[in-house]
Amino acid sequence: MNKYYNEAIIGNKNIVASFSKKGEMLRLFYPTRDYKQFIETMHTGVKVNDSAIIYLHEDINNEYEQYYTENTNILNTKIKNTYFNLSILQTDFVPIAKDIIIKKLTFTNQNTINLNVNFLIYSKLLSNYNNMVGSKVENNTLMQYSHDYTYSIFSKTPILSYRLNNSNEDIKSGLLYDKDYIGMASDSAVSFDIGMLKPGESKEIEIFIHINDNKQKYKFDEIIEEIEKIRKTDTIKELENTKKYWEEFVKSHDGLEIFTKKEKWQKLLTGKEKTNESTYKKYLEMRKVYVRSILLFPLLSNEETGGISASIEIDEARTKSGRYSYCWPRDAVFVTKALDILKMEKQTTKFYTNFSKQTQSKNGMWEQRFYTDGRLAPCWGYQIDETASIIYGIYEHYKITKDKNFLIKTYQMCEKAVKALTKFQLGTFSNGGAITFENINTKGQLGALENKLSEILKLQKIYNDEIVKTYESYDLWEMNEGIHLYSLSAIYAAFEAMIKIKRELNISEGIEELENSAEYIKNYCLNKFYDEQTKTFKRNNKDNITDISILGIVVPFKMLDKNNEIVKNTIQKIDLNLRTYTGGYIRFKNDNYLGGNNPWPIATLWMALYNIENKKLAEARKQIEFVTKTSTNSGLLAEQVDNETMKAKWVIGLGWSHAMYIIALKSLL
Repeated sequence: MNKYYNEAIIGNKNIVASFSKKGEMLRLFYPTRDYKQFIETMHTGVKVNDSAIIYLHEDINNEYEQYYTENTNILNTKIKNTYFNLSILQTDFVPIAKDIIIKKLTFTNQNTINLNVNFLIYSKLLSNYNNMVGSKVENNTLMQYSHDYTYSIFSKTPILSYRLNNSNEDIKSGLLYDKDYIGMASDSAVSFDIGMLKPGESKEIEIFIHINDNKQKYKFDEIIEEIEKIRKTDTIKELENTKKYWEEFVKSHDGLEIFTKKEKWQKLLTGKEKTNESTYKKYLEMRKVYVRSILLFPLLSNEETGGISASIEIDEARTKSGRYSYCWPRDAVFVTKALDILKMEKQTTKFYTNFSKQTQSKNGMWEQRFYTDGRLAPCWGYQIDETASIIYGIYEHYKITKDKNFLIKTYQMCEKAVKALTKFQLGTFSNGGAITFENINTKGQLGALENKLSEILKLQKIYNDEIVKTYESYDLWEMNEGIHLYSLSAIYAAFEAMIKIKRELNISEGIEELENSAEYIKNYCLNKFYDEQTKTFKRNNKDNITDISILGIVVPFKMLDKNNEIVKNTIQKIDLNLRTYTGGYIRFKNDNYLGGNNPWPIATLWMALYNIENKKLAEARKQIEFVTKTSTNSGLLAEQVDNETMKAKWVIGLGWSHAMYIIALKSLL
């Protein structure tokens, strides 16, 4: 069964787990955000009196309510079985200093008769020829083990019964029996006796999940010794410590000060000093997304390397996508800008000084995507804006920290990247037939280039033997190969950033060449991506499809002024073609990804950022409000929004969406 929707996420610096809106644990990653994922299926259920199993995540008589403990990554799921009037409060959390998942369940009998309750767990781990899973019950612990890891489920409550093989069918009856203590199946089940609940009575059970790295220790005696230490955990104390940690984390990363200064959130919502009850409700909705953003980013970030996952994985089998739980440099640069706003500058610094250095190719470029530990992930093409974005992001981070040491540490990396971009630029222009006087439109605002062309040709001579053979790249949506306006705008911004970096470090060498290259890119774009018929910009050199990414020329890359007449015409075209009747914006006309024509928070917030740049603050607030209203109940933003239901669609908890939200709020202040 496909598990596309992660409705909630919990974790610490090493463990991340995701859940459905009904409390089913869908995925568990350890020791990084994106690798290794262990769970194929984890179902829990109860046997009440003489019933068969009643699955907690799926029963016709179950009612659900899910919420986070305020300002934390502690997840609560209320489940009420209306047939037996049995209520269950399931609390899932990961202690900050212990790499375990704790599942605390409270069962309450709201019936008028006694209820005898057993709690059951069915656990199936991912398995293949190189990762065969076996199982063993020892010392009141279900241990599912492979060559590399041992996955253990246990409680302070003794195991009532278990089944190691063929458990998928046997668990349906709610009765488990096995004479063997060891088995070969990748799925097994255990049962715990909660006992007889009188009307109004409540009882609790605590379930622990622990993953042992067998490379460190693999003998079962050693693992059991560790488990026994964990079994003595004071769960109440750990829950309180976890709560305090996340509450303090949110408080210390309130970069917009909307918790502490009322005038801040009033300005965000209305631009005025006074507010009313209706505005306050909007504030609470906005605050929910804002807080969830603060709490999400550390769950996507690899604390050791600085790598940032785009999201928690949703599509391991690649049935509808190329997967999501990787670090794209471009996406991460947007996230680092949000991290800086939220006073998480250390994580941003680590991304550039550690992760980016580690992942840069010898030729200076960055590939499409990586695991957060820095290893190359599966890719399908090159995207030049990934490389350009890193240089742009480094200077953006420096503007916040003013740390010249940071510029010194990243300077050589930037120099290599600039060389790669220059090769690409020259390959683009020479192969594209741009470097001839005949092909340069010098009319009016497009400007003459004769006095700069000689400098470009000097660079071409220097790099002639190394010019990239393929001068086209994929666009930022990873769907079209060609020469793209967004990509060249990113290169322009990278060159401008490098000029400023050099000046900050008192390095004059190469500045003139970079200035010439940046000016040439600007004029090339004005010439090659200008549609004479509509007086607007085109997104690439192959079609004239309206695309929200054209906004990159103004926001964030500032290649052209917002008051440029062609820019204004293009914005009108975007509004006519990409705005839906609900008020959100799609990525590009006739977008058919996963059904297509659904608004994207990224696209909608991008338009908001342009409107903020253009002082159209009322319009920007409407667009931010659209994104706020279409978040999940817990405040998570998705990749898309269903245009009919206005509900989150596809990837929930997308880092790029949350980053754009934080950047947009900051821009309003």
